Amino acid sequence: MKFICLYFILFTTIVATAQPPLIHAHNDYEKPLPFTHAIQHRVFSLEADVYLIGDSLRVAHDAGKAATAPTLNALYLQPIIALFAANNGSISPDTGYSPILMIDIKKEGEVVLAVLQKQLAAYPVVFDRSVNARAVQILISGDRGPIENWKNYPPYILFDGRPYENYDSLSLGKVGFISDAYYNYVLGAGNMATRILQVAARAHSQGKTTQALGYTG
Repeated sequence: MKFICLYFILFTTIVATAQPPLIHAHNDYEKPLPFTHAIQHRVFSLEADVYLIGDSLRVAHDAGKAATAPTLNALYLQPIIALFAANNGSISPDTGYSPILMIDIKKEGEVVLAVLQKQLAAYPVVFDRSVNARAVQILISGDRGPIENWKNYPPYILFDGRPYENYDSLSLGKVGFISDAYYNYVLGAGNMATRILQVAARAHSQGKTTQALGYTG
């Protein structure tokens, strides 16, 4: 499935937008060197699944492993902060590189967002692109909370949109990109490529990238 998903992302990016392929590190924390390899390979976005355990955000795909899993702060936030300190306000010496950290909230979306907001607020140069254009953008997927509440979050928190959702102007402004599950296009009626291109065209008309069109499980 992962190889099929990668093909789907590349197909959508190249055919629908004629731009170079953008790389998404799915479940990056399960890789031998999480975060490090993703940044070395200049990924467009990297993904971490999180659960709230006590007052800590733990990075794990399964709830049963969350209690002993590393924290989001230790695995991602502090390494990012350290790189910004070492590279004079950028994640790398290549000041044109600025990735997205996708945080997939497995449950308790609004509660997790409140905890995450407190952790990020102290580092605007690192996580707020309205302060520093080279900041790492935080994008929320999974349990994203009610769409009507997205506008209440600060500029450094954006959300993972869906092609079947409708947004007013304020909510659309909080959408970082549009994504969907690959199997929706494999199993649905009609020509798969045509439906992919239709979704991509709509996303582009809204000013959103289709890089994340792919598996979101």
